[in-house]
Amino acid sequence: MSPLQRVLHVEDDASIQAVAKVALEIVGGLQVLSCSSGQEALDQVVAFAPDFILLDVMMPGMDGPETLARLGTVVDLGRIPVAFMTAKVQPAEIEHYRSLGARDVIVKPFDPMQLAAQVKAIWAAAHG
Repeated sequence: MSPLQRVLHVEDDASIQAVAKVALEIVGGLQVLSCSSGQEALDQVVAFAPDFILLDVMMPGMDGPETLARLGTVVDLGRIPVAFMTAKVQPAEIEHYRSLGARDVIVKPFDPMQLAAQVKAIWAAAHG
């Protein structure tokens, strides 16, 4: 198993995008490609070849679940774990996101000091 290195982060809010990038790169030592929309993620995912995809649920245009479905047509999501990020974390909603193919859900607001550890734990569980 190769180590977790590249994370594709899809988030329409620039401030959240910036905090997550710092959290994953500086704290976590990971390489991050930030995309502001589902379409941008679809355009970049093959070239970037992420090990992990972190996907916002609520985005204008193409939301997280639709982005996930479309990503599944261009990359092997069996090999690339996906986690949704959302403030909506009722148990039924988390189960719904898992039924769509997400490995887990990271709650917003997230702790920047813990984000990389959360991503790494989800990645390890997916490859365990």
